Amino acid sequence: MTESAGGPRIAREKRTVEKMIRFHCERKHKSKDRTLCVDCAELLDYSIHRLDHCQFGELKPTCRKCSVHCYRPTMREKIRQVMRFSGPRLAIRMPLDWIRHAFDDQE
Repeated sequence: MTESAGGPRIAREKRTVEKMIRFHCERKHKSKDRTLCVDCAELLDYSIHRLDHCQFGELKPTCRKCSVHCYRPTMREKIRQVMRFSGPRLAIRMPLDWIRHAFDDQE
């Protein structure tokens, strides 16, 4: 185990995954008033929990490059769908977040 999973890198990852899930839910599930559908709320809670318990802490790679698959297969497929849909669209809407994530992916 490395450093605590509560630092700035993990906090940024949490914000990013929340933005992606919210964007996906608003567009695909037509959620209103920033409320998530039950499935997306469950995915967000699960993702936050996984980040809170990441064994790599602040030294974590992006999930795409991680050697440990900590998501259950069903949740992994759901988050892949969210990222596949939201990632390119949020790159246009939030370019600074995308650049930070791309930089993290290079480490």
